[in-house]
Amino acid sequence: MKYIIKLLIISSLLFSFNSFAKDPIYTGYFSSDAVSGYDTVAYFTQSKSVKGLKKFSYKYQGENWYFSNSQHLALFKQDPEKYAPQYGGYCAFAVAKNDTASSDPTQWTIEDGKLYLNYSADVKQQWLADKLNFIQKADQNWPHVLN
Repeated sequence: MKYIIKLLIISSLLFSFNSFAKDPIYTGYFSSDAVSGYDTVAYFTQSKSVKGLKKFSYKYQGENWYFSNSQHLALFKQDPEKYAPQYGGYCAFAVAKNDTASSDPTQWTIEDGKLYLNYSADVKQQWLADKLNFIQKADQNWPHVLN
């Protein structure tokens, strides 16, 4: 009987975990690294995904942001909203669908000066098929999908 009660308690904790509000910046469950440690400025300046370095880090919105060089760090510090991904780095397609999902920092798009991340290459292809419509929907859903 004790085993069943313990199992029920553990199960209820696991299943109720999703009912908690999500963090505004996606970092994964066991990390505090925004964008999986990728340099968000590099998307804009180099048009590619570049892994950041711990020696060029900055705490923003309670999370660690990493950059590949001191110039990128300085640019981010001057205007973090310009370089931070939309929807806290969650998959933009998922947010458009009124949900959240992790993102792959190698699957990205810049549209109208804003960075959008996607879950996978397949999801990115779906995103690109109707990007402007998905952005409009995601903008309406954000940040309500965090609750």
